[in-house]
Amino acid sequence: MATVSLRRRKLPSLEAFLAPVDLTGVPLVGTLASISAEIVSLFIGARFSFQRRNSRSLIRKVEVLAVFFRYLADSGYDSNPGSVSSTAVLCFKELYLLLHHSKFLLRYCARSSKLWLLLQSSSLSCVFHDLSRDYSTLLDVFPVDRLGLSDDVREQFELLHKQSRLFVDDDDNDEKTLRDRLYSFLDGFENRRIPNPEELRYFFVDKLGIRDPKSCSAEIEFLEGEMSNHDRDLEEPTRSVVNGSVDIIRYAMFSLFRIEDESEWRFEYPKKQRKCFIAQEIEETFTTTAQDDFICSISLSLMKDPVIVSTGQSYDRSSIARWIEGGRCTCPKTGQKLVDSCLVPNLALRNMIRDWSEATGVSHETPKESLASLLHLQKRASMEANKATISILIQNLADGSELAQTVAAGEILLLTRTVIETRTLIAEAGAIPHLRRLLKSENAVLQEKSVTSIFNLSVEEKNRSRIMEENDCLESIVSVIDSGLTMKARENAAATVYVLSRVDGGYKRMIPEGCFESLASLLRNGTTRGKKDAANALYSIWLHPDNCSLMVNSGGVSALVGALADEEAVAEKAAAVLAVVANQSFGAESIGREESAVAGLMELMRCGTPRGQEKAIATLLQLCTIGGEVVAEKVVRAPGLAGLTQKLLLTGTERAKRRAVSLSRVL
Repeated sequence: MATVSLRRRKLPSLEAFLAPVDLTGVPLVGTLASISAEIVSLFIGARFSFQRRNSRSLIRKVEVLAVFFRYLADSGYDSNPGSVSSTAVLCFKELYLLLHHSKFLLRYCARSSKLWLLLQSSSLSCVFHDLSRDYSTLLDVFPVDRLGLSDDVREQFELLHKQSRLFVDDDDNDEKTLRDRLYSFLDGFENRRIPNPEELRYFFVDKLGIRDPKSCSAEIEFLEGEMSNHDRDLEEPTRSVVNGSVDIIRYAMFSLFRIEDESEWRFEYPKKQRKCFIAQEIEETFTTTAQDDFICSISLSLMKDPVIVSTGQSYDRSSIARWIEGGRCTCPKTGQKLVDSCLVPNLALRNMIRDWSEATGVSHETPKESLASLLHLQKRASMEANKATISILIQNLADGSELAQTVAAGEILLLTRTVIETRTLIAEAGAIPHLRRLLKSENAVLQEKSVTSIFNLSVEEKNRSRIMEENDCLESIVSVIDSGLTMKARENAAATVYVLSRVDGGYKRMIPEGCFESLASLLRNGTTRGKKDAANALYSIWLHPDNCSLMVNSGGVSALVGALADEEAVAEKAAAVLAVVANQSFGAESIGREESAVAGLMELMRCGTPRGQEKAIATLLQLCTIGGEVVAEKVVRAPGLAGLTQKLLLTGTERAKRRAVSLSRVL
């Protein structure tokens, strides 16, 4: 089993950049006395899980330096800088940086997770060794004879000098034994041997002091955060070890601690990963755009190689290629006919996805199939640990208390969101029937976690048929859209219906009673995200001819027309769906019967985004050409339409201009 270590780089740490290294005009000795005293006060009584000897040795060095600097400060060296040699000033400045380094290292060892420190013990020992060597080198050249020290202070200084030359260059045997035990757990899972509960309790509870679920959760959060922060420093063997450690402690959390004391399991799922400052800033910049633009509407996954088709829409290359090879000649998103099968790389979008992926830690370069193969071959320990954990979670879903079910659903939600390969494992282990049953729970948190877990499971294509075939599952999801206890639950239920409607033949077999009415209600009364999810679902269901009349009679088209008056993002989404609906004569006629349809589309032509304008004029053109005489006359007589059409001829996109030419001929 590989030992964890970060690659040693010569770049300074973030703390070095934060240290005020320009000490010109600063009371130098007083500053050194202050920072050394601060380090002693912070860490003299701190508990170090690992690196105890190294940490205490470093604190003792800083204690002596604190006495030394306080003596010099009290002797008035800052008030008479001319009495200090240039060599001493240079040494003082170097000591300032070493003290900052010491403070950072001690804080790292005091606050890091126990497993992270255990895995890094050898590397940390090297860091302590390097720091001790730096102190020793600096004290070798320090002009102590010129400072006029008292005998007792000089004696302490010389003792510090001698001690700095001595260093125990490795962690103690107990840490080595614990690390080997952790590796034995990984080896056991890799060979499909689940560790003995007594061994796990001895390791985690007795030796590491991880005594409750909150401590386990904190360890998991820290390890995942460090993997995100050090993404480019961790090589694959090391990453596999850390990932395996996360999965083992997750298994230990659910196998060692029964869900009985409610207070011990009161932590939020999913927890946010800790991120370094720069990564967090970049992530906040890209998060808003990533939700829609970076997701392929065919695979519903982050695009790896985005390409543009003849209609101007972007898809992942592999997904749209399979679509076209399957004999389809229309654009999946707009329903328009593809002029040709040419796929143009969308380099700008690919670069944006790359930057966002680096900021958030989401991988976009490795194909899903290759990633799954890699995980199967190199991370069997993680997979087996996850299987064991999933078995415990499903048992809690099946017959646990309400609290146990809530915790289990939350952990399943976390796994399906962060560990992609578990989506298939969870479905195969039989979680779907239990999650379906919990959709009817009167506990709002439990219901929300259950429906969100089902949504995450449905993103995996293999799981969609399982969900569709589960008795009463679709009906239960639709009921959450209509009367979910939280808006987030209703939104995620609508998103699930959208994903499931993409299953070939799924909605040929059944449409749950009340589905259209529920989606229409969410489109009218939901949040921005809920309205967009509802519009997506209506669009996908409409694509099957058998559903058209049901959608019209249930108020789906009416709700879409009403959404044209909503905020820009919702209006644009509604117009995109109406453009597809209007491609069929029945759809165009139903849109034309809505009193506000023409006015709403014209307003979008007037004030909408370029994409919204394209969809609006495309819908109006379809109303005129295939909506029948009554609808066409209604459009043609709309006041101001000719002027808006002429405006788009001059200012619209190329696609909008072509539609404007066609509509001008009709007018």
